[in-house]
Amino acid sequence: MMLRLFVFVALALMVGPAFAQQKVNITADLFTLDESTNTAVFTGNVVVIHPTVTVWAPKVVATYGAGGTTDIKTFEATGDVKLQTVDQTATGQRAVFTPADQLLHLTGNVVVINDGGTVNADELVVNLETNVSTFTSANKGRVTGIFTSQ
Repeated sequence: MMLRLFVFVALALMVGPAFAQQKVNITADLFTLDESTNTAVFTGNVVVIHPTVTVWAPKVVATYGAGGTTDIKTFEATGDVKLQTVDQTATGQRAVFTPADQLLHLTGNVVVINDGGTVNADELVVNLETNVSTFTSANKGRVTGIFTSQ
């Protein structure tokens, strides 16, 4: 039971110090911790609730390194993934966060909606360190957007 508690703490740490300072609630139909593959897997109606963002996905997998569950290498949500903040909603088929480089990759029919408009793309890469977001569309050929003028 103590190891499972560490997994929840590790998941909170994966997004950076500000994330770790606040309570994170994770619910799922099933939670499996596989120490032979260094993975923590949440499946079935997964909901990750943090005061600044909520994530919904059918499956969330955290892979950790030699440091154990406090050494998160990747955090991956798959299926119909939805990330929602106060300002915007982003959806896609796969979201991968790598704490080492502070990059969030959202792929597969990406749609980001906020008060300023809507952007559609195949992929969104957000650099959380530099606050730069890059939309690309190799499969569709073009990024599309509808923006609301002020």
